Amino acid sequence: GFAATIRPPADGDLAALGPFFAGLSLRTRVRRFFAPVSPGPAMLRRLDGTAGQADVLVAVHRGVIIGHAMAVDQACADAGRVTDVGVVVADAWQSRGVGAALMRALLGRARARGVTEVSMDVLPSNRAVLGMITSHFATARTARSADSVTVQIPLLPQQAERQPAPAAASHRAA
Repeated sequence: GFAATIRPPADGDLAALGPFFAGLSLRTRVRRFFAPVSPGPAMLRRLDGTAGQADVLVAVHRGVIIGHAMAVDQACADAGRVTDVGVVVADAWQSRGVGAALMRALLGRARARGVTEVSMDVLPSNRAVLGMITSHFATARTARSADSVTVQIPLLPQQAERQPAPAAASHRAA
């Protein structure tokens, strides 16, 4: 496990996102953005959610951002709602459960918004993320193209909590 808090970005996080992304290795930036991107101010505004088009979460350990996840919803022709997801974890924190925890939190929030499917593109060489997705999300489907693997995860509505049968305990004679 890890001792990190997963939450929406707070006021001080916008200034910390630039150094977080700049501190990612070239390989990690390519895996997240499909190019050796170092986000500039306009892209950082999209990544921190202030542009309003994305649901953003950060993983924070001792006041330092160690992971970032975002979901951008899209309406679909079949009345379903799909959200496109991107997740990245600081190199030193990879393979420690941070990405899976960010995904679970992002999917829970998407389900609450009425999203019916999550979609994400992953580089075929990113076996760690592909393995995490298939091990944590049994319903995930993948489709390979020349330059990426598109992962789709159907979101089922939250199951209503089962209520105990009323007869057994409440009608027992004293």
